[in-house]
Amino acid sequence: MAPLRRPTADGRSSRWSKHREARRAELIRTARKAVHRIGPGASMEDIASAADTSKSVFYRYFGDKAGLQRAMGEVVVGRMQEQLIEAARKASTPRDGLRAMVSAYLQMASSSPSVYVFVTQPTPDSASTLDASPTLSSFFDAISVMLASPMEEYLAQEPRAAAIPQPLALWPRAAIGMVRAAGEQWLSTPPGPARPTEPDLADSITAWLFDGIAAAVPSAPLAHTSRRNPRSKDES
Repeated sequence: MAPLRRPTADGRSSRWSKHREARRAELIRTARKAVHRIGPGASMEDIASAADTSKSVFYRYFGDKAGLQRAMGEVVVGRMQEQLIEAARKASTPRDGLRAMVSAYLQMASSSPSVYVFVTQPTPDSASTLDASPTLSSFFDAISVMLASPMEEYLAQEPRAAAIPQPLALWPRAAIGMVRAAGEQWLSTPPGPARPTEPDLADSITAWLFDGIAAAVPSAPLAHTSRRNPRSKDES
């Protein structure tokens, strides 16, 4: 009979690492539920209480509240990116692909506005929401690339596209700014006539991005005024 082998140090380390990963994931899930229920201003004490543990446990795993925010952001952003990729994959036209991604973004954000605000708000060491998290920056970089794809397909079918100088150089990043700004304003708007439904907002944003704002404005009966001011009869 072969002698029993003692667990190696590497084996014990691997089991401990898996235990820590599982515990960390559990703490993130609990924190997400607490923020969803309490709001984006939930303190570490609130979150620890919801997890039925002490703040020191969260500090041990995440360092501080900013660390927890980044960890939650990785999970939320990862799921959101998966939803956007799936939505774009199912679309049959470039325009449908863009609308599907806008709609998926709005749906994910509105499923828990408190969690969305919690993971996108600036950390104490960040200057603004634009650099609130490296995870968010990577997410929006990836989405910019994804948004470029339907626009490339659209422009490939558009004969006038050749006249547009470098059409994709800035458009995806500008599109991200519009979708995010409009979506966050929508999330903060109380229910009522001023707040459109998610499908209506997705339609509007898609139209703004594809057709421009002029397409949404009824044509005026008056001719466009010239940029030059015509001289009056008295001046002639």
